[in-house]
Amino acid sequence: MADPRPSSQADPEIELFVKAGSDGESIGNCPFCQRLFMILWLKGVKFNVTTVDMTRKPEELKDLAPGTNPPFLIYNKELKTDFIKIEEFLEHTLAPPRYPHLSPKNKESFDVGCNLFAKFSAYIKNAQKEANKNFEKSLLKEFKRLDDYLNTPLLDEIDPDSAEELTVSRRLFLDGDQLTLADCSLLPKLNIIKVAAKKYRDFDIPGEFSGVWRYLHNAYAREEFTHTCPEDKEIENTYASVAKQKS
Repeated sequence: MADPRPSSQADPEIELFVKAGSDGESIGNCPFCQRLFMILWLKGVKFNVTTVDMTRKPEELKDLAPGTNPPFLIYNKELKTDFIKIEEFLEHTLAPPRYPHLSPKNKESFDVGCNLFAKFSAYIKNAQKEANKNFEKSLLKEFKRLDDYLNTPLLDEIDPDSAEELTVSRRLFLDGDQLTLADCSLLPKLNIIKVAAKKYRDFDIPGEFSGVWRYLHNAYAREEFTHTCPEDKEIENTYASVAKQKS
């Protein structure tokens, strides 16, 4: 299929370096790496991905980015290492009309899931079984907040001229029907929570959270998400040592 973009403009040279999995080659468990991987994919720009084996960094990478762990990026031969600054740079540089903007319209789309991963981390690292219920309760509270947001229609979903009142949102993702930077931030973490909490705490996201499940089903239907996810075993391996509990 021919590239529909103007041939007069050359794509920038981009190489994304992400954490490698346990085999040293596949994609490893790193939500920040996946976040940038998704952003570049959604931008529609040509780029290369290199996995970095953290157990034995190749010499050329030690010279390239000394003391730096993935993710990092080389953009037209210039090294960029801070993932937040990389995200801001890509959104500013890979801009319309050639590339889509990915920033969400609603600030709360970014904020609504910001505490979820911290609550999960406390839950999975808790060493005392009797304390599980309290940590699980805190995690469920954050899931409820996310579910409420996903089920509440956004302003641009509401048609003032329609006779039908929309009471439950039908949108696909956090900020609408398109994936945004907010989804690139939250979805990798949600996937980790879903896999690790089930494996080590026998925790399932409750079925009553219909908004969260709608959101996840829509995300798993998108290759920009599924093809950038690590395998479940990589997530399980990451948390194997921290998830042990005393009886």
